[in-house]
Amino acid sequence: MLTTLNLGTIILTAAGLSYIGLGAQPPSPEWGAMLTGARDFFPGAWWLSVFPGISIMVVVLFMNILGDAARDVLDPWLKEMRTSE
Repeated sequence: MLTTLNLGTIILTAAGLSYIGLGAQPPSPEWGAMLTGARDFFPGAWWLSVFPGISIMVVVLFMNILGDAARDVLDPWLKEMRTSE
């Protein structure tokens, strides 16, 4: 459960490091590297930077929702509180 919540932070950290040039190097498919490469082409080819950014947002949001749903299903203390109401 905590792993899925931390996975969003890990993805954002890896993309941020790659964006500033400290992560995976250009032949590797990394979202941060894609954003860095598309920076110069933004006025004419906006989709080169928008779609990797949206992909990062969707995956991080999905991981947070998945972690929250897993906590709701698997947390015995939360189940006990629901049944006592």
